[in-house]
Amino acid sequence: MALTGNSNIITRKYLDSLLIETRYMNSSVPDQSLTLYGQHFDSPVMTAALSHLDHFMFEGATSLYASAAAKTGTVLWLGMAEDPEVERCASTGAKMVETIKPFADRERIFQKIRHAESLGLLAVGIDIDHPFAEDGSPDIVDGYEMAPLTTAELRDFCSCSSLPLIVKGVLSTYDANEAVKAGVSGLVLSHHNNRIEYAIPPLMALPEIKAGLEKEVPIFVDCEIQTGLDVFKALALGATAVCIGRPLMTAIKKDGENGMAEYLLDVRKQLSKAMAYTGCTSLDKMDPTVIHHASWL
Repeated sequence: MALTGNSNIITRKYLDSLLIETRYMNSSVPDQSLTLYGQHFDSPVMTAALSHLDHFMFEGATSLYASAAAKTGTVLWLGMAEDPEVERCASTGAKMVETIKPFADRERIFQKIRHAESLGLLAVGIDIDHPFAEDGSPDIVDGYEMAPLTTAELRDFCSCSSLPLIVKGVLSTYDANEAVKAGVSGLVLSHHNNRIEYAIPPLMALPEIKAGLEKEVPIFVDCEIQTGLDVFKALALGATAVCIGRPLMTAIKKDGENGMAEYLLDVRKQLSKAMAYTGCTSLDKMDPTVIHHASWL
């Protein structure tokens, strides 16, 4: 793949162009805890919704991903998976969000939602950004055909379960408000690992989407998030919580469950440092004016 227009590279450059203004006066030791969907969490640092880790890494990698999340009290987002794999991850005790693809067979989506509810998951997600292949035809994933969702269909999915439903793959105020009209309980701003070139970096889109929402819902961010400083920038600009993916894969390859757990805890420490140094000492005191865009970087 040509690097020109690669959305991952563009996103990383944008993240690095965001500079932080320090504010030490009247600051205090920060509290990064949050309440989400009626449950308390120590940190807004979450895993990303990765799929097929056993295939891309090694057998058992998905289970390590889940157990490290459980060990650190981190919300686990899981990507496309068959029901037994979802059950194995849920059995670790991790608070979990299963992300479901936009299957053309809509009954499969309903079935996946019902299964997630039976496992007592924290929430379910739907990838709205995965209906098309590279040539714009319907995508085929693991033998399943995909199809774009309508607002009416999304409303039916939201109303079929008591679980919060979160839409993943939002990069426009239009999609955000269509999802909100349907009754979603959250949005994930993401270009899904460069699914389209020249995509807007999620943090660039975040302030406009947040300001344009017709109804306030939690907003999550992923794509190229690597450090606690990246997490801080997203939170300061209005995110509710932030998802980390590929760095955790590297940590698992290096040192298994302990490597991933250590990485997550280090990110939390970096986040606490940034919060303390800017006077943003709790999540309800995050301030977008501490972030400055250096266009010359």
